[in-house]
Amino acid sequence: MRHVLLDGDSLALEEVEAVATGRARAELAPAARARVAAARALVEARLDDGEAHYGINTGFGTLAEVRIPRDDLRRLQRNLVLSHSVGVGDPLPSAEARALMLLRGACMAKGLSGIRPATLDLLLACLDRGVVPVVPERGSVGASGDLAPLAHLALVLIGEGEATFGGERLPGAEALRRAGLAPVVLEAKEGLALVNGTQAMAAVGALALRRAERLCDLADLAGAMTLEGLSGSHRPFMAEIQAARGQPGQVASAARLRGLLAGSEINAAHQGPGCHKVQDPYSLRCMPQVHGAARDGVGFCHGVLAREINAATDNPLVFPELGEIVSGGNFHGQPISLALDVLAIATSHLANISERRVEQLVNPSLSHLPPFLARNPGLDSGFMMAQVTSAALVSENKVLCHPASVDSIPSSAGREDHVSMGMTAALKARRVVENVRTCLAIELLVAAQAIDLAAPLRPSAPVAEAHARLRAVVPTLDGDRELGRDIAAVCRMIDEGALDL
Repeated sequence: MRHVLLDGDSLALEEVEAVATGRARAELAPAARARVAAARALVEARLDDGEAHYGINTGFGTLAEVRIPRDDLRRLQRNLVLSHSVGVGDPLPSAEARALMLLRGACMAKGLSGIRPATLDLLLACLDRGVVPVVPERGSVGASGDLAPLAHLALVLIGEGEATFGGERLPGAEALRRAGLAPVVLEAKEGLALVNGTQAMAAVGALALRRAERLCDLADLAGAMTLEGLSGSHRPFMAEIQAARGQPGQVASAARLRGLLAGSEINAAHQGPGCHKVQDPYSLRCMPQVHGAARDGVGFCHGVLAREINAATDNPLVFPELGEIVSGGNFHGQPISLALDVLAIATSHLANISERRVEQLVNPSLSHLPPFLARNPGLDSGFMMAQVTSAALVSENKVLCHPASVDSIPSSAGREDHVSMGMTAALKARRVVENVRTCLAIELLVAAQAIDLAAPLRPSAPVAEAHARLRAVVPTLDGDRELGRDIAAVCRMIDEGALDL
């Protein structure tokens, strides 16, 4: 199995996905362990210096001015975890919860959190042995980071809360016992080190982003298949047209479309004086411009999250080389919230234009094809309702794309007077990306039917390959059947990478 080394600086989004899905293991780098130990030493040295250190020997939030006696510091940290475990709603899926664990470990591996190495080791051991905390997905406003989700993660480390292990949902202490692990007693600063940060929104967002990046390629494939089914023109994808504008995403999408469409018999048959089409509709002609803009938006989100997964987002931060423990605001989720809103908006356009291409395929007034691509129109409804389902998902996305990042609601008696709603943005982006996947699955189904109807003319080799893979799972629609099952089958193919070209 692949190993991912947590050094606090070089974690990649691809590695987050690999660990989250169980294809890689995470280990703490020796240099990172030394930094973690040095930061912990500074925390312990400051416990009796007579100064107030936020969250170490004081209360939290608005209670930061309340000094806590040395004998109560362990109880303070335990109380923090217990009192902040107020998440509600469905648990994060296993992959997202594992990503959350990894990202929290990566953050603490920077050596600025003040946690003990042994506590970090327990977190990584849980990840390695499959003890996955049950983390409700709602309850974070993204102010001091994702307090509630991270508190539910921390619960399991102290033998509380719930976790899944071996396919069972168990009390946290029992899950640890079955994995051969023992709970930890939190020392000063450790509870705060576990719950302060942006890792929940970053975990959900990172996995949604990885999925969206693949959908950008899939949208080009679906569009190419539709173009072939409609005998559309390849000329709008010329490199010279894209260079005249210079937008990088547009250039990339057009290049991919040219590669997917090269050598098409269908296109060759529609060249010359026998073809009277002058221009295709925008949903075909402007694929590079729309798909490319989505690529650029997704790329912006990639840059933000690639930095965030290697960031220190605690408060206070412990700087051993300076000998200082300093309160700041790195836990604020605004950068991630904004980026994930962009992700949702950018990705949604892949579905918007896809649904319009489906309409081009099924509407006989817009194409040379039979109504709804049915073999026996009237007796059979064909793909009539598939377009309706796509339209429903596109409409839902329009509601979901209202930005969460423009909202704020004060909390903690006004101390947290501006918040990011980053977790809301992450959950919305996740749902949008899932809807886009389904819309593209619908287009692939309908476009494959159009390719069938174009026989004996053959599409380009890449489109023919995608068509063959799809037909190995879903047969041609010769008469009405439950299309919902076909859509679900193509969605599974997409999720498994079976249509990656």
